[in-house]
Amino acid sequence: MKKFVVALGGNALIRPGERGTIEEQFAHMREAVAPAARLIRRGYQVVFTHGNGPIVGSLLLQTEAARDRAAPMPLYVCGAESQGEIGLLIQQTLENEIGPDPPIAAVVTQVLVDPADPAFTNPSKPVGPFYTKAEAMALAAGRGWTVREDAGRGWRRVVPSPRPLRLVEEDAIRRMVEAGIAVIAAGGGGVPVVRSEAGLLRGVDAVIDKDLTAALLGAAIGASALLIGTTVEQVCTGYGKPDRVPIGAMTVKRARAYLEAGEFPPGSMGPKIEAAIDFLEGGGKMVVITTPDKIEAGLEGKAGTRLVP
Repeated sequence: MKKFVVALGGNALIRPGERGTIEEQFAHMREAVAPAARLIRRGYQVVFTHGNGPIVGSLLLQTEAARDRAAPMPLYVCGAESQGEIGLLIQQTLENEIGPDPPIAAVVTQVLVDPADPAFTNPSKPVGPFYTKAEAMALAAGRGWTVREDAGRGWRRVVPSPRPLRLVEEDAIRRMVEAGIAVIAAGGGGVPVVRSEAGLLRGVDAVIDKDLTAALLGAAIGASALLIGTTVEQVCTGYGKPDRVPIGAMTVKRARAYLEAGEFPPGSMGPKIEAAIDFLEGGGKMVVITTPDKIEAGLEGKAGTRLVP
């Protein structure tokens, strides 16, 4: 049985103009999960991972709004809460699509990062609500936050985005996959943790790129393909320009050349291409980057962008 990792984008759950009600989230999850459900019916073993951006943003907003009435939770705990919420959405939606066989389970997943990662000295990932400059400066002074203006829309907290090293629960996930369970794991890039010299785990306020963690997850379970869902059907050179060129397929060598030439910016397609390279160099056979509804066609080379070694 071929094993695939399907990485669902978190932004698909809450769309512009929506409040993000649970009804809206379930409706969008049904659209996102349906193609992967068809793969399971065809006999493939699918492991899910997902983004969590809008969901964890809502949790942080709730924490800020109610901090005088309930103890505020740190970012890494909100990340774990978002894994639970989105895991429920996938579990329930998937079982309603395919029934109770195979069994389905979501795993709240911790991911080890290096405390000496340069990202910790250069926080760059915006999280949480927007503030006025005065509010942001007061929060920076009072809570030790790093704050920056975000594209002219207001001021936000920024946190480190270190590279993932290993899934803490990878042995448990691997055993579940070997037992035939449809696993949901490492959502939102995982809960970032560091390990002390005594071997103790400690959560850190950071955001790990979900696609880089998806590549680690694929390697941990021996997946043959990594299927990355995004908002565009194909990777393009010159993205956003009139002369952009869609890419149907490329090798690791070509992908790396484009990456080094600056074709795929860090805040856009860059992490997905990096994740694809990591996965393929780690023994994976194929990566497909496309919209969730085109995943099946992408596997057959009829849609999306396919990357191979």
